[in-house]
Amino acid sequence: MKIVAKTESNSMSNKKLPAPVLEGSYPGLISRELDRRDCLFRLGSGLGAMALSSMLHQDGTLSAAQVSANERPLEPKPPHFSRPAKSCIFLFMSGAPSQMDTFDPKPELDKYHGKPITRIYGSLEKRLYVGSPFKFSRHGQAGVDVSEIFPHLAQCVDDLAIVRSLHTSVEAHTTATFFMNTGEAIPGSPSLGSWLIYGLGTENENLPAFVVLPDHRGGVFGGSMNWSNAYLPAACQGTLLNPVGPAIVDLVPNYGISRRQQRDNLTLLNRLNEQYLDSNPRNRDLLGRMRNYELAFRMQSAVPDALDIGRETAFTRKQYGLDENVTEAMGRKCLMARRMVERGVRFIQIYCDGWDSHENIAGGHAQRGLEVDRPIAGLIEDLKQRGLLDETLVVWGGEFGRTADNTMTFFRTGPGRDHNKEAMVFWMAGGGVKGGRVIGATNELGTKAVENVYHTHDLHATILHLMGLDDMELTYYHGGRFKRLTDLGGRTIQEVVS
Repeated sequence: MKIVAKTESNSMSNKKLPAPVLEGSYPGLISRELDRRDCLFRLGSGLGAMALSSMLHQDGTLSAAQVSANERPLEPKPPHFSRPAKSCIFLFMSGAPSQMDTFDPKPELDKYHGKPITRIYGSLEKRLYVGSPFKFSRHGQAGVDVSEIFPHLAQCVDDLAIVRSLHTSVEAHTTATFFMNTGEAIPGSPSLGSWLIYGLGTENENLPAFVVLPDHRGGVFGGSMNWSNAYLPAACQGTLLNPVGPAIVDLVPNYGISRRQQRDNLTLLNRLNEQYLDSNPRNRDLLGRMRNYELAFRMQSAVPDALDIGRETAFTRKQYGLDENVTEAMGRKCLMARRMVERGVRFIQIYCDGWDSHENIAGGHAQRGLEVDRPIAGLIEDLKQRGLLDETLVVWGGEFGRTADNTMTFFRTGPGRDHNKEAMVFWMAGGGVKGGRVIGATNELGTKAVENVYHTHDLHATILHLMGLDDMELTYYHGGRFKRLTDLGGRTIQEVVS
């Protein structure tokens, strides 16, 4: 189906901006008294619209669009333009990995290790430069530098496009996590995954279109607002799968309740809800709840099959590190992501917590590297072997970057790094990405992006582009204006796009 849109002139860009009809009525004129001429004009316009509506209903055009948009919001939709990527796996390294200890080596910084910093901070406590405790070596045909904490991922570097020149707008964990996930620093906006499935729909109506796999050690900064649909249709919200125990609580019905009984109960519930919906057809929350009940019923058979990693071969288990304690948790999530991609799930977000190394970055980042290196490399290799990498976009990064210095207090316990919004590193693979390359650069100490500088909005625009969506065209009318993931728009990182 095509995304039906309405347009309004934009005073800033003078271009027509579409907004889907799902929001409801178009913004009206400011209320004022009508003279006779205005009244007759509006009456005539309304009669013409009614006649057109009747004609469209007769040939089925309007009814089909309304059913598709309102009752089946996740029906597959054509992209704005053709791209190979059909699914996206976003590997969120929560806590913010350090750019100069992962994919952006800074040998000049090592020369200053332990020396006092000359620039002034608000704190009176003395600050010292921190050199990287990790060695870097070149890998792949392009000779890309990768930290020693990623020995397996380094073997996949020819598939990675590493962006070293990203920056963001905030540097507190919760607000920066919101910003990375929604394009806004405060809660209340749709997430990247919600925008993607709103624009593209899903290819499997028996599984959630947007799945979140959190860290087994705890929650996510800001919680469920990071995968919220906000003002988009309720069906666009992410589905959280539990990292331990049953993936979805109460997925299996109580003993003695048959599928037929469940179906009959759901049919009755829908009939009662439809009676109320007929009197209040604009109640999108109720319509979304009804669709979710139906999805939950279908998921009872589809989800256990999708998440049953016990069927995988010994080779695959080793590839993802499932038989080793340190890699088992991340390996299980990465393997589940591959199985869901195979079954048409549009967006999967995987969280790995613990990258917030204010102290002892040598121990903290080394441990995180052990946990994620083999599973992520295994995911890329497995997708490639199965012919899925070209149609699966894989994204890796955190909410911001790290500083080149730290306080003297932390030097006593093991030096680490503080928050830095001026420089951060991300990489992308698959989905039409040009691999084996490095985009942009930071200054000699790695503290500020200085070459081919890109913002978080640009990263979002690039992800949407790789999925076949134009961030300027993917809009939704809400709160008196057209909303986008990228706000006023982002630049596609052309060096990444093939």
